[in-house]
Amino acid sequence: QVQLVESGGGLVQAGGSLRLSCAASGSIFSITVMGWYRQTPGKARELVATITNGGRTNSADSVKGRFTISRDNAKNTVYLQMNSLKPEDTAVYYCNAAYYSFAVRTDYWGQGTQVTVST
Repeated sequence: QVQLVESGGGLVQAGGSLRLSCAASGSIFSITVMGWYRQTPGKARELVATITNGGRTNSADSVKGRFTISRDNAKNTVYLQMNSLKPEDTAVYYCNAAYYSFAVRTDYWGQGTQVTVST
């Protein structure tokens, strides 16, 4: 089992910045990739950014150039630095950790943290 605890959400004006943190504990040795997803009411959860154990990153086109994902392996923590925030970035942001066993993916999720960007 893997436990994920997020922090750093809040209310910010458009153009501002926030940094989300996600601390992992438990069976973290098994994790292959960690990332951030977001969801708004009535919509499916969407990928924001991911980072592998090797440090390879991937991000949605909508956040490229504005959001940066990083990880501190010593602290078992993943960060999402969000700059130049837009009202359309408003969502609940979820931390995700995943591992693969015999090509089967298992996902763990945090409780979610609200990010609200005002105009």
